[in-house]
Amino acid sequence: MAVLTRETQDKVVKLLVDEGLADPVLVKAAQDEVIKTKQPLIAYLTAKKIINNEMVAHATALVIGVQYIDLKNVTMDKEMLLNLPQDVASRSMVVPVGENGNQLIVAMIDVTNVQATDYLATLTSRPIRAVMSSEEGIKYVLSQYVGDFSSVRQAVKSSNEELRQRQSNVKTIVQDSPISKALTAILDFAVKSKASDIHIEPLEESLVIRCRIDGVLRQVMELPKSIEPALVSRIKILSDLKIDEHRVPQDGQFAVQVGDKEVDLRIAISPVIWGEQVVIRLLDKTGTTLNIEDMGMTGRALKMVLDGISKPNGMILTSGPTGSGKSTTLYALLRKIKDVKINIVTLEDPVEYKMDGVNQIQVNVDAGLTFASGLRSILRQDPDVVMVGEIRDSETANLAVQAALTGHLVFSTLHTNSAAGILPRLTEMGIEPFLIASTLNTVIGQRLVRRVTSKRTSFKSSEIQTKELNEVLGDLLPKDASQVAAVSESLGYPGLPVLNNDGYTLVQGVDDKESPGGYKGRAGLYETIAVDDDIQKLIVGHATSAEIMKVAKEKGTVTMRQDGMLKALSGITTIEEVNRVASDLA
Repeated sequence: MAVLTRETQDKVVKLLVDEGLADPVLVKAAQDEVIKTKQPLIAYLTAKKIINNEMVAHATALVIGVQYIDLKNVTMDKEMLLNLPQDVASRSMVVPVGENGNQLIVAMIDVTNVQATDYLATLTSRPIRAVMSSEEGIKYVLSQYVGDFSSVRQAVKSSNEELRQRQSNVKTIVQDSPISKALTAILDFAVKSKASDIHIEPLEESLVIRCRIDGVLRQVMELPKSIEPALVSRIKILSDLKIDEHRVPQDGQFAVQVGDKEVDLRIAISPVIWGEQVVIRLLDKTGTTLNIEDMGMTGRALKMVLDGISKPNGMILTSGPTGSGKSTTLYALLRKIKDVKINIVTLEDPVEYKMDGVNQIQVNVDAGLTFASGLRSILRQDPDVVMVGEIRDSETANLAVQAALTGHLVFSTLHTNSAAGILPRLTEMGIEPFLIASTLNTVIGQRLVRRVTSKRTSFKSSEIQTKELNEVLGDLLPKDASQVAAVSESLGYPGLPVLNNDGYTLVQGVDDKESPGGYKGRAGLYETIAVDDDIQKLIVGHATSAEIMKVAKEKGTVTMRQDGMLKALSGITTIEEVNRVASDLA
């Protein structure tokens, strides 16, 4: 906000009161209070939420005679943003919003800052006209700089000779070096895009950067081959890895602060034919609500899981391929049961989300702290609830089963394709079927699909799509209008359509730079099996996963593929997206 004299502040407040935007009674009380405390009036009114920053910015612009612009919902043209480098815009809280001939129009919080406008004029070699906007508006436009790698390219272009000289002594690379700026820009893009992974891949003549966003890899930029050694060395230094080792894979980690987000990074470096490939897994501690309902679990699946975690002992296991959100599901379930009356201890590799009130242990294989040895230690710490990040071997599986048998509630994950696949997988690990049957409460299978963006259009399903929906959901959809309410409530998807052959209303997202492919964000597809007496008998009888799933469906289990099609009918995702991640499932 502009630095305002007391007289100007009084005029701004008077204007807001005269326009009916501020309660005169509350304003009068605030004026009396700030006289005693000597606080700035506008800061006090804003803190008490009597007025907001947008109102203040607009009123201030009117009082001091400058133009005001509301940027909170404005999508700025990419070419316009290129008029100011991202680092300058962020540091000065100023964004380009228009041009008038050779004059550049910029929005600022403090239009009275002559030094800032003079600096911008010198930087851009253009006359500057400043207009006023709120801090929220400026930040909204700044967030649209996602994917602006112009500063990286410029640094690489102007510093190739410097980088070549430093390759023989990479430890001299400092925080303000071109390599550090390049890495910072790549990480900044990945965090703002909500990417889960960054792939830095050397080719014969270039270096390709790809990001996995909403589960799909996308190439975001291509750099000169000359930058590769210094960039990889910089990552190794930050990860405390050996910078002179190029023959064997190395794993490490470090943390960065990007804006107001603290992000943990897991680093995996492997030698490939054209150099060293780097894969960075981003663990954004602030990016997930850890609310199981918000993640897409609903209806019968949610009820079975809540019943399973309400028991004082037993096992809750979740399964799925790598990157399907298994660990996040376990965190969400822990959050459901977390209470000062119980002791929750976790054993993880790595600790992805730090939770207050939960004792979390990081696996350290080099120090001898494995899942198996750590689990033995945990059981001596008087836990009520134990979470093991992953059951990887028979020793860990046996210890987890023993913990469940001795009165503990155990959460863990397994790599199988479906919920029913967990049961024979445990048998393969050497667990006796009668022990599996007596300890398992609930098993969960899951995958992740991309959500359709809020900018969308609707259409009628084609003949092929209608046939596919009917084949998958024929036993679940209401047969007539009288069943709609009951079936919709049972499945957790309001307003389900009646089973028919004439087509269903589906949605597709608008494909733009904000939502590539028409998708933004992800939701889970879930199937859950409650291990009751009938399922226990099948386990003891060495039944196959197909036989177990058949009985589970008769008892109300909705399969992942069915859950996906229900989400497509509800406008959460598309049939194509469900088939992309669950085409191998029945």
